Amino acid sequence: MAKITLKGNEINTSGELPKIGNLAKDFSLTATDLSIKTLNNFSGKNLVLNIFPSIDTGTCAASVRNFNKAAANYTNTSVLCISRDLPFAQARFCGAEGIENVVMLSDFNSGKFGKDYGLEIIDGPLAGLNSRCIVVINTEGKIIYTEQVAETTEEPNYDLALANLSGQLK
Repeated sequence: MAKITLKGNEINTSGELPKIGNLAKDFSLTATDLSIKTLNNFSGKNLVLNIFPSIDTGTCAASVRNFNKAAANYTNTSVLCISRDLPFAQARFCGAEGIENVVMLSDFNSGKFGKDYGLEIIDGPLAGLNSRCIVVINTEGKIIYTEQVAETTEEPNYDLALANLSGQLK
């Protein structure tokens, strides 16, 4: 269990992020068109998993905007923005913001992704939502970088995540 904070108040997650060097666990998430996407849909690509509580908060929205801008500069890479928001809310946000370079995915059905990746918030006012994390996966499906953001209201370290990704590009 990771201890994080929300506005300085301690909250906990359901576990720890996957270990660097391990193979990424498969997932089943809902896209904005209501199709189901699994890890296999992105086989052979570098992946940046931008995971957050809700697209309807300023920090979460900023992370999607920042990764959308960065994703335009990377080949053979997909940025997956994952939350428990309904796919309709994710689609509304992307349409209003002109977001085109990331893939929005929802864990709304079961929360299994958050549990499997050890990042579900288990107490406090955001219980049941995903904590703010970054997981970078290489083309072989191995985890090469993780970040559990310690304070939920703060943004992830984009530069460090992308620096780890840059080492994977061919």
